[in-house]
Amino acid sequence: MRIFIYLAIILFTFSAKASTVDSLDVPSAVMNKAYKAAVVLPASYAKNQASYPVLYLLHGGGGHFRDWLTSTPDKNLVKNLADKYNLIIVMPEGETFGWYMDSPFDQASKFETYITKEVIQKIDATYRTVKSNKGRVITGLSMGGHGAMYLSTHHPDLFGAAGTMSGAMDMNFTKFKINADFSKSLKDRFEKLLGTSDVTNEVFVKNSIVNMVDAIKKNGLPTIIDCGVDDFLIDANRELHSRLLYAGFPHDYTEHPGAHTWPYWENSLPYHVLFFHNILKKNGVTVE
Repeated sequence: MRIFIYLAIILFTFSAKASTVDSLDVPSAVMNKAYKAAVVLPASYAKNQASYPVLYLLHGGGGHFRDWLTSTPDKNLVKNLADKYNLIIVMPEGETFGWYMDSPFDQASKFETYITKEVIQKIDATYRTVKSNKGRVITGLSMGGHGAMYLSTHHPDLFGAAGTMSGAMDMNFTKFKINADFSKSLKDRFEKLLGTSDVTNEVFVKNSIVNMVDAIKKNGLPTIIDCGVDDFLIDANRELHSRLLYAGFPHDYTEHPGAHTWPYWENSLPYHVLFFHNILKKNGVTVE
């Protein structure tokens, strides 16, 4: 009997210190669709009445909102980071090819409006959050890296810092180091999203992060960028880095060994969260 009591105490103590995951309904009025978001609450959230900073963590192309919880080799990665830094981590839906922008062609794909006017408002209304850009940061992988930079550049009033992991910093898919089948698939999907697959068209040019350096510099948000040296998107990340350097915009840029893979992103995310934690601490919004 004593053994069972002892084990019960251990299990209770462990569970009391563990983060929790909510699956939150965030319907979209602008797209007239129902979507969900995964929300990780640190264990400390239930123990006090503090307002918590929020990290918006975006998934990549072909994925969905639960990817960061189900696809990393360590399935507790996001939960452990939420606990370590006392941070709410929100993983919204961006669809398999929404690019976190408002499509000029497909009225059913309005993910810039969805994230900035529906998801954030729902999160702030549901949880005790820091309801300003001082306590709101954003990053993501691949298409989500594009999304994090795109949304933060367009909405510096909403975010206090931004990052990208293996991000598609240039929407010109003809520059990607990919095979013919993958290129054909991207061509077809961009045609549906943008109404054209002509990469010289203004819609490709004006929506590519590499062409937003002036706006990024003007906004002045702390920025972290990294990419694997064997990633098919490495050239676009190096190009963005070079342009930011030329513009005199300070930023954190790193290349690591690795490719466009979940083991790479599992290694990358803790660096981003530490970077954000330091910014949030300077802003005076961390929960100790």
